[in-house]
Amino acid sequence: MTTERATPLAGYKTTTVGSVVRGALVATGAAGLAAVLLAAVVSGSAAILGAVIATLMVCFFFGLGAMVLQVVARLAPAASLLIALLTYTLKVLLIGLVFVTLNASGALDETVDPRWLGVTVIVCTMVWLVVQIVFSARVRQPLYDLPPEEEANVR
Repeated sequence: MTTERATPLAGYKTTTVGSVVRGALVATGAAGLAAVLLAAVVSGSAAILGAVIATLMVCFFFGLGAMVLQVVARLAPAASLLIALLTYTLKVLLIGLVFVTLNASGALDETVDPRWLGVTVIVCTMVWLVVQIVFSARVRQPLYDLPPEEEANVR
């Protein structure tokens, strides 16, 4: 274990998972808004409702999964990969469960356009994943602390 550094390293961004998740939420929300506007122009209210439901599903499930993963990474870093895989599987299952529930209720027959719902889920998921990967890759986190310059010169 190392002690906490008093000042951040030069050239390193200090970030939290919150900034990565916020960036992904903003980009996904923008993609969802574009889908809603496109649905309003091209189709009717059923398409708009499908795009809104899809955007909310992706933002909620993926945002919640990212927050759970952050807590686990802080408490038990060795379990992070396992939890990441499990939360992703849970997200896919929950989105599928929403589709099954909407289908069983008959909402996909008249109230919600299933094509807009499906396409918007796919687009928003892809946007979320790409933005999260790009933002995470830009965060430079040092793996270890170098000793202060005075100590390094003494050795």
